[in-house]
Formats: sequence, structure tokens, C-alpha cells
Amino acid sequence: MSSRSLPETTAYVRITKQSWHLGNLEGEVKAANYHWQFQWRFRQKKLLIQPSLGRALIQEPLGRFLEHCDYQLEPGGDYMFTVRTQM
Repeated sequence: MSSRSLPETTAYVRITKQSWHLGNLEGEVKAANYHWQFQWRFRQKKLLIQPSLGRALIQEPLGRFLEHCDYQLEPGGDYMFTVRTQM
């Protein structure tokens, strides 16, 4: 099966707070009919997501996105990435 035939969902991320001193990013992520709040403690590589409903669908892809892009993300910024699943 090629990657083009896998289902995809676009996830939209908005960064609401950032503290380099505390090693913390906060924001929200929306994908399909889901909406979560997250806190990324990048020094500890710890990702907290609320609410728990559907969290398993977004935890790993959001974590990869944040690890890859965290130094490029700014408060008030809107970003998106593709999740290889249908939600």
C-alpha cells in the first residue's frame, strides 16, 4: 500500500503561550470534529493533552510535529500538519 492511498486528516495548531525560560509551549489543536488543548514541556519531552476523548488519535502525530518544529512556533501562529488516519 503506497502512502498516497492512506487516509489523511489535516490537523490545525494554534500556539497560545510560549516560555523559553520554563521550556513550555501551550496551544490548541483541531482535527476533524476533535478539539484539544495541549501543553508541550519540551525540555522534558512531555506532552499533555486535554480532554482525553480522542487523545490517542493525536498524541503521537502532534508530538512528532512539536519536536520537529518547536523552535519555529510562535504565540498567535497558526500551523497545520497531516495525520495519516481518518478521524
